[in-house]
Amino acid sequence: MLEIKQNPVYKTFIVSFILLLLAGNIEAADEYQQQRDHLVDLIKEDVQLSSEFLEKDRLDTAVLEAIRTVPRHEFVPGNQRRWAYKNRPLPIGFGQTISQPAVVAIMTDLLRLKKTDRVLEIGTGSGYQAAVLAELVDSVYSIEIVDELAKRAAMDLERTGYGQISTRKGDGYYGWESEAPFDSIIVTAAASHIPPPLIKQLKPGGRMIIPVGSRFMLQHLVLVIKDAENNVTTKQILPVKFVPLTGKH
Repeated sequence: MLEIKQNPVYKTFIVSFILLLLAGNIEAADEYQQQRDHLVDLIKEDVQLSSEFLEKDRLDTAVLEAIRTVPRHEFVPGNQRRWAYKNRPLPIGFGQTISQPAVVAIMTDLLRLKKTDRVLEIGTGSGYQAAVLAELVDSVYSIEIVDELAKRAAMDLERTGYGQISTRKGDGYYGWESEAPFDSIIVTAAASHIPPPLIKQLKPGGRMIIPVGSRFMLQHLVLVIKDAENNVTTKQILPVKFVPLTGKH
């Protein structure tokens, strides 16, 4: 057996090299955290400007902490990473986008989530919105119609510690009937109308947030509330712009 004897100088070099690598990783992590902290401040400003539509001037602290925690840079393509913590949507391929962080925060806040809630997301996309939801509730189910995005998001969620999220490829218009009903439903693409299957899969007392409108006309974020007697009411919240909900419907 060949034995290589390491001298003290060599050992010192190795230790120093490892320490430099660790220091670099810590510095990068701190930088991303600072960017997320700044992003939360930008979202607070956006909410203040939208307070007339939202009828409130601040979001739930838990929602902001979820935004502060989830590493958005891990859910965007490498060539977009430098802009990961800008308060704007970014392309993720296949004609899809990762939503503007302020919109993610507002939509999440409107659901009024509880830890024990079961939430359905229509349009996994990058997986970022699902990760934010997973910081707030125990059970998240997410559907993506684009096969490549569904596979990539599942891998990225697993890699970043959100492997408990249930994902699958499918047409989100029809929901996830085998796992219904849901306490909340969030739709991350614009539909021309509120899909009846999603209303059916919403629990009594549940809330759904969905952008409604065509691709080339004004869209509005719509809050859907189903009361204990299964009566459904809707309320327009604020104008938005989303990619269209696709499928056979």
